Amino acid sequence: MELNDEIYERITDLSSEGDEFADAGNFGKAIERYSEALKLIPEPKYDWEASTWLYVAIGDAYYLDENFEKALHNMEESLKCPDGLDNPFIQLRLGECFFELGNITKAKEHLLKAYMIEGEEIFEDEPQKYMNLISENI
Repeated sequence: MELNDEIYERITDLSSEGDEFADAGNFGKAIERYSEALKLIPEPKYDWEASTWLYVAIGDAYYLDENFEKALHNMEESLKCPDGLDNPFIQLRLGECFFELGNITKAKEHLLKAYMIEGEEIFEDEPQKYMNLISENI
């Protein structure tokens, strides 16, 4: 299924605005824009590819703002969307959120999935502590 052109264009415009706010470190405004875009997606939201990247964008903004519980929730929502399960970035952020929330077992599970899908490269720009967690398992 594809979104109609008008809705898709509005979603991409809002997403671009969200990206600009996120790049500037204004995560609250970024989340507002991404959430506004997500509201434009018809139900069931889990059927749409755009939902995948919007949930990821919201989750990533929460992660960067160190709100790990909300980041985790949105990353888990993205798993229900098209191509969510096999996305290495989603697996990485899930692992990092679980790590920061103290669930080391789940953190390892998702960080290992990210590693299996993409390899060590996925960890290049991430704090070393995440790679250290799984180093004995790879």
